[in-house]
Amino acid sequence: MLTLEKIKEPIAQVMEDFEYKFRESMSSAVPLLDRITHYIVKRKGKQMRPMFVFFSAGMCGGITDTSYRAASLIELLHTATLVHDDVVDDSNERRGFFSINALWKNKIAVLVGDYLLSKGLILSVENNDHNLLKIVSNAVKIMSEGELLQIEKARRLDIKEDIYFEIIRQKTASLIAACCACGAASAGCREEVIDKMHRFGELIGIAFQIKDDLFDYGPDGKIGKPTGIDIKESKMTLPLIYALSNASYSDRKRIVNIIRNHNKDNKKVKEAIAFVVSGGGIHYAHEQMKIYRDKALNLLNEFENNIYKNSLEQLIAFTIEREY
Repeated sequence: MLTLEKIKEPIAQVMEDFEYKFRESMSSAVPLLDRITHYIVKRKGKQMRPMFVFFSAGMCGGITDTSYRAASLIELLHTATLVHDDVVDDSNERRGFFSINALWKNKIAVLVGDYLLSKGLILSVENNDHNLLKIVSNAVKIMSEGELLQIEKARRLDIKEDIYFEIIRQKTASLIAACCACGAASAGCREEVIDKMHRFGELIGIAFQIKDDLFDYGPDGKIGKPTGIDIKESKMTLPLIYALSNASYSDRKRIVNIIRNHNKDNKKVKEAIAFVVSGGGIHYAHEQMKIYRDKALNLLNEFENNIYKNSLEQLIAFTIEREY
């Protein structure tokens, strides 16, 4: 069975070195900031984004000092957006830990997010990594647009499939695309190779988000989060969108009413989940996920074989087959 530790083996030492460099990139002379950034490092997740940077760099020419800065820049800006997101969403938890705003209140959380953003900018500018800064800044802009597009559309619960794909391309896939493009850029690749890796990251990022949406319909307890959360939060994901688009007018009206007015009623939420399953939404989303995976693999096939390419293929398989 594939595990992240096994996939990570070719870059195990690189990831250790990166953790040290990343901690250094967040350091501050202000004791409060140092305490908070130490807490942020301690609660790190799977570190998929740095892995995409280093595997892409390795496949496209070699991991360099610039690759470490690219991974740090991605993580700094991404962490800043997560800290700000928790404030916007009034969320008290992230990855099983208390959020920054839960422990230190909103004002400090916003300032910490701003600090991390500035550290990313300084890291790039001081090292003349303007190409990396352009790639990542564009991703942050696109992520913000995607979030606002989702908020705008969610109010009316009328998201169609093309809008859904545009939202997840912007919100989720744009950052994975930036990771892969930065990896290629840090290896000194030509513009067309950087663009190809950007497209690869975008495709796998979309597949990744569809997989995440499918988790909401899995059996309780197996996937690490209660089912029906997206419905309770009135999120229109691909399984639901497909089932609604193929439903009768009365069924569609009934389910939309549940999502809008009864999304805290567990019995009603289960009714909505059953509707999505019986309407073929799960099967359809799974097939769409595989289409994006295959497109990503086809792009990878254009590169020469090496251990990093093999690890990227394994990372794709892990992303699609994971149960958590």
